[in-house]
Amino acid sequence: MSIWNTILNNLPEVEGPSQKFLSFKEKLKWTLIVLVIFFILGVMPLFGLGINQLERFQFFSVILGAEFGSIISLGIGPIVTASIVLQLLNGSGILKLDLTKPEGKKTFQGLQKLMAIFFIIFESAIFVLMGGLSPGAAFIGTPIYAQLQLIIIFQLFLGGIMILFMDEVVSKWGFGSGISLFIAAGVSKGIFVQAFNWLPGPSGIAGLTYSSGAVPALFQSLTAGDPTTAGLMFAALLFTAIIFVMVVYAQAMKVEIPLSFGMVRGHGVRWPLSFFYTSVIPVILVSALIANFQLLGSFLDNRGIPLLGTFASTGQPSSGFVFWVQPINLVKTIIQQNTLFVGATPYLQALFYVLFLMVGAMVFSIFWVQTAGMDARSQAKQMMSSGLQIPGFRRDERVLETLLNRYIWPLTIMGGLAVGFLAGFADITGTLSSGTGILLAVMIVYKLYEEISKQHMMDMNPMMRKFMGGG
Repeated sequence: MSIWNTILNNLPEVEGPSQKFLSFKEKLKWTLIVLVIFFILGVMPLFGLGINQLERFQFFSVILGAEFGSIISLGIGPIVTASIVLQLLNGSGILKLDLTKPEGKKTFQGLQKLMAIFFIIFESAIFVLMGGLSPGAAFIGTPIYAQLQLIIIFQLFLGGIMILFMDEVVSKWGFGSGISLFIAAGVSKGIFVQAFNWLPGPSGIAGLTYSSGAVPALFQSLTAGDPTTAGLMFAALLFTAIIFVMVVYAQAMKVEIPLSFGMVRGHGVRWPLSFFYTSVIPVILVSALIANFQLLGSFLDNRGIPLLGTFASTGQPSSGFVFWVQPINLVKTIIQQNTLFVGATPYLQALFYVLFLMVGAMVFSIFWVQTAGMDARSQAKQMMSSGLQIPGFRRDERVLETLLNRYIWPLTIMGGLAVGFLAGFADITGTLSSGTGILLAVMIVYKLYEEISKQHMMDMNPMMRKFMGGG
């Protein structure tokens, strides 16, 4: 155990700020720096890359904050996968880490970083060796082919390590987390491109070519008298707007618990508990899990072991478990066939996908509350350390814990189910970019807005820093 402690204590890390409180300008500076570096890395192609079979998984690239074919093709996948594994191990009691103590938190963070590095190496090798990212076909059978494979793997490893430490920079020096920032940045770029891109894209009736963006394609198809394409573009824009409204409304739903400062009579605050108590984390985790199922299934199918299902020549799942957990654009199918009676399979696939997201998001939401210090006991300790108590009750941590238990677990379960449903509904309605990605982006931006507002209030009123945990 001492060896493991030595390894965990000597892992490279980004040094946090010496001062407890960082100004708004300082956090904004580091957030923007990391964001610019992220976009630059996203346009840097892999040296020696000839074949990019991962383009068919573009849906997952948005969720994983990746740009397949670039140096950051791994995205946040290794970090999220490591988090999934550790949460399962700790939630099941195999690790038995006490995250309420600093030693337990430090060990958990060290194990997460170590496991993330392992998955960076593992996924880099899988991406290349399974043929997802490989050298050109002209090099097959030559001595240089294996060398190019190693070079690509090394580049993917470097990109993964950079993402790992940029996430740490944002967590310690910026707003929110790097994981959320990378997802929101990728989705926002994707939405803008798919909405307003004027470059030629899909073909319509009579060989007409429309723009790739939904807005120009909508007007072009209406002018050309193409109701099918116009309906598809209008549906994409409409359901994107609907999802935006639904998520913003649900994100604003809160349960506010009235508390008072024991040392300051007549002064109290309201402790908010969001309906999406665990925010976007459960959806990120379950989406990453689906992405890993798809990648593993493709790898096994290529080796003649269709354990998780089979894939068509286009790279799309055609049968098995991977087929049922892939998103299906049900609205597109209905519009193209001009009828609601499109067969049972599309409806069953959409239903299974939505249910899988709902159940998965609920399970991961429960695990996240237990492992991330968001349970009633941890929240009660935080309130007590801030000098807060329930008005009319004695200052007792157990009283706070009992009260919080009435709200936290119902919000955890209902919030997980709701966020899973919204993600699934967005995917099956064919919103711009990835439906799940849009959901994540809206929630992340809303959360970021709240954090920025909190930071601004702390800058304007230094007396609030102590009450809000700013030091």
